[in-house]
Amino acid sequence: MNLLLLQPGEVDEHGIARLAGRRLEHAREVLRVQAGQTLKVGILDGLMGTAEVLSLDEQALVLQVKVTEAPPPRAGVSLVLAVPRPKALKRVIPAIASLGVDRVVMVNAARVEKSYFDSKVLANEFLDGLIELGLEQACDTIRPTVEIRERLKPFVEDELATWAPRDSVRLIPHPHTTTPLRPVPSSSHVVLAIGPDGGWVPFEVELFRQNGFQPVSLGPRVLRGEVAVPAVLGAVRAGS
Repeated sequence: MNLLLLQPGEVDEHGIARLAGRRLEHAREVLRVQAGQTLKVGILDGLMGTAEVLSLDEQALVLQVKVTEAPPPRAGVSLVLAVPRPKALKRVIPAIASLGVDRVVMVNAARVEKSYFDSKVLANEFLDGLIELGLEQACDTIRPTVEIRERLKPFVEDELATWAPRDSVRLIPHPHTTTPLRPVPSSSHVVLAIGPDGGWVPFEVELFRQNGFQPVSLGPRVLRGEVAVPAVLGAVRAGS
């Protein structure tokens, strides 16, 4: 935890916050903080700054909070992501939050098992916890918007035009193409369609292509989702 993330309602009008639970245990057992020590903090979806430890015991961590700094700039990236395996999703969502992605829609695909949609990992509370873990790691406060669609074709054909900026660069990483994935200037918003572990099937690739996506390649290897997401984001924003 590189940033202690606070909910807006946890800081009173005097700048005092009282924390318990996971953050208290982390402060006690990992950071081993003491009264008078200064911690880096941020308000969820708000500003960042520092907090002085006023007291710490088994019941609460009490902080004097002062936030004046803007969070890091956004990556300017949206993701259309085939729903990963539940265990992989626990790694993918924190990575997405850490990398500053703006929006994510998780969609069905031919190679996505239908049982994935019944996983508790897709519950809002669980996803929120994973997002916060990623923000704490990256020292950021701004959450990506995460949505779920169980039907790919209606989303791409009917919603994508309003979901993504009209002038965005649309790319579909796919191993069976020869066009290499190259960096995109930070001035351009990018929409990436990242498939399941086995890749998009030909019908899905054609669906994306007909809706403005250019197939691009990271090489001949078919990557798992938890590997593909950071690899693609790193490649598309290299040097930005």
